[in-house]
Amino acid sequence: MSVKIRMKRMGSKLKPFYRVVVADSRAPRDGRFIQEVGYYNPLKENEIKLDEEVIMDWLKKGAQPSDTVRNLLQKQGVMKKFHEYKMSK
Repeated sequence: MSVKIRMKRMGSKLKPFYRVVVADSRAPRDGRFIQEVGYYNPLKENEIKLDEEVIMDWLKKGAQPSDTVRNLLQKQGVMKKFHEYKMSK
Protein backbone atom coordinates (compact mmCIF):
# COMPACT_ATOMS: atom_id res chain seq x y z
CA MET A 1 0.00 0.00 0.00
CA SER A 2 1.40 3.36 -1.04
CA VAL A 3 0.69 6.16 1.43
CA LYS A 4 0.63 9.85 0.48
CA ILE A 5 0.47 13.05 2.49
CA ARG A 6 -1.83 15.33 0.51
CA MET A 7 -4.54 17.97 0.79
CA LYS A 8 -8.28 17.42 1.04
CA ARG A 9 -10.37 20.36 -0.20
CA MET A 10 -13.01 21.70 2.15
CA GLY A 11 -15.02 24.92 2.23
CA SER A 12 -17.56 26.34 -0.15
CA LYS A 13 -17.27 27.65 -3.67
CA LEU A 14 -14.65 30.43 -3.95
CA LYS A 15 -13.66 29.93 -0.27
CA PRO A 16 -11.23 27.01 -0.28
CA PHE A 17 -9.88 25.48 2.91
CA TYR A 18 -7.61 22.46 2.89
CA ARG A 19 -6.94 19.71 5.41
CA VAL A 20 -3.57 17.99 5.21
CA VAL A 21 -4.23 14.26 5.45
CA VAL A 22 -2.42 10.95 5.20
CA ALA A 23 -4.24 8.74 2.70
CA ASP A 24 -3.86 5.64 0.57
CA SER A 25 -2.75 6.76 -2.88
CA ARG A 26 -5.69 4.91 -4.47
CA ALA A 27 -8.31 6.82 -2.44
CA PRO A 28 -10.09 9.79 -4.07
CA ARG A 29 -8.88 13.31 -3.27
CA ASP A 30 -11.77 14.17 -0.93
CA GLY A 31 -12.49 10.57 0.06
CA ARG A 32 -11.26 8.23 2.73
CA PHE A 33 -8.09 9.06 4.63
CA ILE A 34 -6.04 7.49 7.41
CA GLN A 35 -5.23 10.50 9.60
CA GLU A 36 -5.59 14.29 9.57
CA VAL A 37 -2.25 15.97 10.31
CA GLY A 38 -2.96 19.68 9.80
CA TYR A 39 -4.70 22.34 7.76
CA TYR A 40 -3.97 25.13 5.29
CA ASN A 41 -6.12 28.21 4.75
CA PRO A 42 -4.90 30.25 1.75
CA LEU A 43 -7.43 33.05 2.38
CA LYS A 44 -6.10 34.07 5.82
CA GLU A 45 -2.57 35.13 4.86
CA ASN A 46 -1.60 31.52 4.14
CA GLU A 47 -2.52 30.21 7.60
CA ILE A 48 -0.77 26.85 8.08
CA LYS A 49 -0.97 24.51 11.06
CA LEU A 50 0.82 21.15 10.93
CA ASP A 51 1.42 18.45 13.54
CA GLU A 52 5.14 18.08 12.91
CA GLU A 53 5.72 15.02 15.12
CA VAL A 54 3.00 12.99 13.42
CA ILE A 55 4.16 14.07 9.96
CA MET A 56 7.76 13.11 10.81
CA ASP A 57 6.56 9.66 11.92
CA TRP A 58 4.72 9.16 8.61
CA LEU A 59 7.72 10.36 6.59
CA LYS A 60 9.96 7.93 8.48
CA LYS A 61 7.53 5.12 7.61
CA GLY A 62 7.81 6.00 3.91
CA ALA A 63 4.82 8.25 3.20
CA GLN A 64 5.35 10.49 0.17
CA PRO A 65 4.13 14.11 0.29
CA SER A 66 2.47 15.63 -2.77
CA ASP A 67 4.30 18.52 -4.43
CA THR A 68 2.08 21.14 -2.79
CA VAL A 69 2.36 19.57 0.66
CA ARG A 70 6.13 19.27 0.22
CA ASN A 71 6.26 23.06 -0.35
CA LEU A 72 4.20 23.65 2.82
CA LEU A 73 6.48 21.33 4.79
CA GLN A 74 9.53 23.21 3.51
CA LYS A 75 8.02 26.53 4.63
CA GLN A 76 7.48 25.10 8.13
CA GLY A 77 10.96 23.52 8.27
CA VAL A 78 9.74 19.92 8.53
CA MET A 79 11.57 18.71 5.41
CA LYS A 80 14.84 20.11 6.74
CA LYS A 81 14.38 18.19 10.01
CA PHE A 82 13.53 15.02 8.05
CA HIS A 83 16.60 15.44 5.83
CA GLU A 84 18.82 15.91 8.92
CA TYR A 85 17.28 12.77 10.45
CA LYS A 86 18.02 10.75 7.29
CA MET A 87 21.60 12.03 7.11
CA SER A 88 22.27 11.11 10.77
CA LYS A 89 21.37 7.46 10.15
